[in-house]
Amino acid sequence: MTFLERMTLIANRAVKKAQDNNRRKGLPNVYSIDGKIIYVLPNGKITTKYNFKKIKK
Repeated sequence: MTFLERMTLIANRAVKKAQDNNRRKGLPNVYSIDGKIIYVLPNGKITTKYNFKKIKK
């Protein structure tokens, strides 16, 4: 396995872990597709608009 293949494998695992953590916490996963922001909600719904709630300090 080349260095680049190994780094790609590590990066892919890290992204998958972050996506899973977001779902468990009830947060959307956010992507940019052709310059458009896409939100994938924890229930699987895909939308271009997301209403973020304020976090109380």
